[in-house]
Amino acid sequence: MSDAGELAAWIDLSLVPGIGNQSFRSLLSAFGLPTQVLAATRSQLSRVVPQPLAEGILDRGRGPLVEKALEWATRPRHYVLTLADSRYPKQLLQIPDPPAVLYVVGEVGLLSSPALAVVGSRNATPQGVENARGFAHALSDAGFTVVSGLALGVDSAAHAGGLQGRGSTIAVLGTGIDIVYPRRNEKLANEISLRGALVSEFPLGTPPKAPNFPRRNRLISGLARGCLVVEAAIDSGSLITARLAAEQGRDVFSIPGSIHSPLAKGCHALIKQGAKLVESARDVLEEFGLAVEAFDRSPKFAEGHLLLEKMGFDSCDIDSLISRTGLTAEVVSAMLLELELDGKIAPLPGGLYQRIL
Repeated sequence: MSDAGELAAWIDLSLVPGIGNQSFRSLLSAFGLPTQVLAATRSQLSRVVPQPLAEGILDRGRGPLVEKALEWATRPRHYVLTLADSRYPKQLLQIPDPPAVLYVVGEVGLLSSPALAVVGSRNATPQGVENARGFAHALSDAGFTVVSGLALGVDSAAHAGGLQGRGSTIAVLGTGIDIVYPRRNEKLANEISLRGALVSEFPLGTPPKAPNFPRRNRLISGLARGCLVVEAAIDSGSLITARLAAEQGRDVFSIPGSIHSPLAKGCHALIKQGAKLVESARDVLEEFGLAVEAFDRSPKFAEGHLLLEKMGFDSCDIDSLISRTGLTAEVVSAMLLELELDGKIAPLPGGLYQRIL
């Protein structure tokens, strides 16, 4: 059978109502490829899966949906990956429930790149948003792909930071790949599709459904080597991602906050449970045993070193630093945030900054 025919069979079987990834894998173990599953008789299927599911497999009413998916996959930078595809991310094969089919838009190779998940509250504080963007930017500059869930708040900031660095970002969707949710992130999703990757296990046209968002969290953690929680209330969905990461053998990191902030309580709970407290991106990199010295030789580090040198140990404002360094206002502002996250400078009243290291 042609490659298109094989792909059609994978999609066809994945669209059977009620079929889960475990049933899908049981059928593959029993029959081989999806083409052989679809060719099996009712009695043969019923020996592997319940009778109603066997009946669903024999139903041939999914043809138009299969054709729609096949047509979608012919478009540039559109992919349907199956468990049999060499491009299927190997790290997802290590989790208990890997999707049989993945829909991808963008740079498909990013799914197999070294990655870190950055997640947190949809209702993040301004500082939480800046922390997410700053950490993601620094981790991306260090060569990591930043994985998150395209939600508002921390997720959006993490994706933006990932795109700003020399790495990139992956957004794991809780909808069909052809639906952007929330709609406010349509521009961000489009940018990710051009410079990063959008990923979904749900069929085309799947609308936002509450149960699908916690379910996709296992892919956010599964694609990554570790999970960083930036801000989270005690009942935050981000804690689900952190728990799944720990169950999958991934490292869990957490940024501490004020003891009075509800959005720090989830982070503090994770730290009490064994998550690694981090105050800078360097803490994360060192945990993985990466060559921080190589990171220190990056252009961003050079700019930061110049900024510290020109700042001295007297307080000064942004305009003075722009004048002393010759860097643009945008670069100076970004580096001030990076240096603050690294604990090398501290903000003072009146828009001033003070070097402390």
